[in-house]
Amino acid sequence: MDFTFTEEQHQFQDSLQRFVRKDYDFERRRAIIASDAGWSREVWQQLAEMGVMALALPEAYDGFGGGGFDTLLVMEALGRGMVVEPYLATVVLGAGVLIDAGSAAQRQAVLPAVAAGERLLALAHDEPGQRYASSTIATTAQAVDGGYRIDGQKSVVLHGAEADQLIVSARTAGDVRDAQGISLFLVDATAPGVERFGYPTQDGLRAASIRFNNVRVGADALIGTEHEALAVIEKALDRGIAALCAEAVGNMTATIEATVGYLKTRKQFGVPIGTFQALQHRAVDMYLHAEQARSMAYLAAAKLEAPSGERRQAVSAAKVLVSQSAHFVGQQAVQLHGGIGVTDELAVSHYFKRLTMISMLFGDADFHLDRFGQHLAA
Repeated sequence: MDFTFTEEQHQFQDSLQRFVRKDYDFERRRAIIASDAGWSREVWQQLAEMGVMALALPEAYDGFGGGGFDTLLVMEALGRGMVVEPYLATVVLGAGVLIDAGSAAQRQAVLPAVAAGERLLALAHDEPGQRYASSTIATTAQAVDGGYRIDGQKSVVLHGAEADQLIVSARTAGDVRDAQGISLFLVDATAPGVERFGYPTQDGLRAASIRFNNVRVGADALIGTEHEALAVIEKALDRGIAALCAEAVGNMTATIEATVGYLKTRKQFGVPIGTFQALQHRAVDMYLHAEQARSMAYLAAAKLEAPSGERRQAVSAAKVLVSQSAHFVGQQAVQLHGGIGVTDELAVSHYFKRLTMISMLFGDADFHLDRFGQHLAA
């Protein structure tokens, strides 16, 4: 399998990494997450002007027609700076669903605005008590008056309070845990009956709990085929997992760089502690874990367009190994920094928090190890 990037991809990656390094340093990030909004519309517009939002969108909708590896390059660069702007929620998850299943009218109305940085999306799928079970949907969408009435509750909707439009999963037939009978709808986030409760997450990003009380949408709000949205949702989540794996690689790379820099400057017994062989071995182990994670992130990106079984197996394998590597690298970084490793003023503590959240999002290591085993047995 060829993981060689083109010259254009390298140039784009270098440009984005340079932006993150110069214009999105740690202190600016701290100021952004401490603000009322919790993210920067100015940064978002700068990213849009660089073509970040358009990169993975189809050319027919003002995009550049990129694929999984282009998203990987973006997420790895954003991971290095722990960028909190809603790229994952808007482009990877939200726009991804519309690319896969949206009608021509829906794509034309939404995707060019996403590419220009003028539209934020959020995938409202998880529900209280769902515990990673994608087919467990209690939110309902009842057909009424030529449209639908949506009622229910969603939890941990990434950037749900900031989104302009929500992509909502709801049950149009069957019981709560049935695989069939789930549909997707494009809903205006400010529609009557939509109540959003935003909050900061442990790692400085934003999420929301959302209630839908008698929310009316037209028939044109339906995304894809009625009752058959589960496959679309699962592919969107797999795309999100692959993106998170790439973000974790960027995060771990920056964590290791910060830790090695500290080992070279912190002195004990009159010499840098980086001269102690035991600490050198620990730093090398961190690097090995990060490189293994990089290989699995590449594999996940390469398999996104494979048949569903092959895709899900590769994505689960990547999530397991990346989560384990993230846990190891984060813990080692904190321990090698000593007591200051957990202080808010030090970037390493923020890297560790984000790595912890990445390992939990869209299924933890135990969940994906079980899913991998099921596919292997099948």
